[in-house]
Amino acid sequence: MAEKKSKRDSIGMDVKGCRTNNGFVQNEDILEKDPDPGSPMDSPQHCSVGILGPRELDFKDIQPYAGMPKEVLFHFSGQARYRVPREVLFWLTVAAVLVLTAGTIAMIAVSPKCLDWWQAGPMYQIYPRSFKDSDQDGNGDLKGIQDKLDYITTLNIKTVWITSFYKSSLKDFRHAIVDFREIDPIFGTMKDFENLVAAIHDRGLKLIIDFIPNHTSDKHAWFQWSRTRTGKYADYYIWHNCSHENGITTPPNNWLSVYGNSSWHFDDVRNQCYFHQFTKEQPDLNFRNPDVQEEIKEIIQFWLSKGVDGFSFEAVKFLLEAKHLRDEIQVNKTQTPDTVTHYAELYHDFTTTQVGMHDIVRSLRQTMDQHSREPGRYRFMGTEAYGDSIDRTMMYYGLPFIQEADFPFNDYLTRLDSPFGNSVFEVITSWMKHLPEGKWPNWMIGGPDNARLTSRLGERIC
Repeated sequence: MAEKKSKRDSIGMDVKGCRTNNGFVQNEDILEKDPDPGSPMDSPQHCSVGILGPRELDFKDIQPYAGMPKEVLFHFSGQARYRVPREVLFWLTVAAVLVLTAGTIAMIAVSPKCLDWWQAGPMYQIYPRSFKDSDQDGNGDLKGIQDKLDYITTLNIKTVWITSFYKSSLKDFRHAIVDFREIDPIFGTMKDFENLVAAIHDRGLKLIIDFIPNHTSDKHAWFQWSRTRTGKYADYYIWHNCSHENGITTPPNNWLSVYGNSSWHFDDVRNQCYFHQFTKEQPDLNFRNPDVQEEIKEIIQFWLSKGVDGFSFEAVKFLLEAKHLRDEIQVNKTQTPDTVTHYAELYHDFTTTQVGMHDIVRSLRQTMDQHSREPGRYRFMGTEAYGDSIDRTMMYYGLPFIQEADFPFNDYLTRLDSPFGNSVFEVITSWMKHLPEGKWPNWMIGGPDNARLTSRLGERIC
């Protein structure tokens, strides 16, 4: 009897202090919702509850971990059966991310990069004077080139390469430059050049131009100031004492011009001989003078600012000469020295490809790189190395971590005496065999110094 009373007391409680239990629900019919107003507040009030069966539980409002304190939640989440799977999934995710990242980097590293613009199509070299004459004055000009751009585009050309158009004297294919920053009037004006650049770029083409850093015209202002020993220009060219009596000059050594005869010419203003590797109207600049190098870099920057996409640097192997001025060795040692007048009769070990020459080429590359930082604005650098052995030619690509030219122009195909397949195969195989790893080959098949391909090889071959 006492036990039954205890159970009843544990269920029946004051409404004010009644505890709820998820296993029970109050019986609305039995529960007195409002106490009798007349009854005292402290009189005991009882509530009756009904016990629900298993199918009568309502889980609609019960959420996962509902009512569970965070201490209890942390207690269960820290158990091994929960913690271990969680940590395994975490580290598997980290490992997967690392593997994917490493794989992506490896694919990028070993995959060939996208071709740059100078690799993506042929270059079309134009000698402007004999190309298109827009004003019928007998000379091709910049406007004439612009008039033919649509035709050039139909040839699938990607890059237009214009040879020297600077203000110059009529010497050596206009390579005797009077002013590197001016357009020769027979070709047009600077405005014509700017219009040409815009028209080329509008058609999705690129423009490279010739640049001749080795020498200037003897009419250039620098040379005129150097003759009179004016300021810093006194040492802009290569001067040396020489004997000049009765109109006969005795040069400092036996060095020869590319076009034959002595490469020294007496100047009666300075009363010394100046050095020229080409014609006497093309005195060589003194590239051992830092001021000269800075002048050339400023000229490069000038044309890059005009929108030029790159340069073909001409005659770079002649940039430096030996300081000692010793005679070069004769090819035929039995030949009388006084009769040695042709360029091919000497070994040019003291006048070409001197130590320090490649340092100058690298510095020019660095100058161009300063203008190559914008996306899609890489500036191309090609070098002329005609006549060099293939080993020396490959040196213009630079070292594995020090870039020079994007490529030296390969004119070996233009030197072929016969168009037979074996000859072509040997030229191509030799170039590819010596090509440094990761560098880009090129194949010139014509230019201003050569007859047209059809003229050389015949229509049947071409």
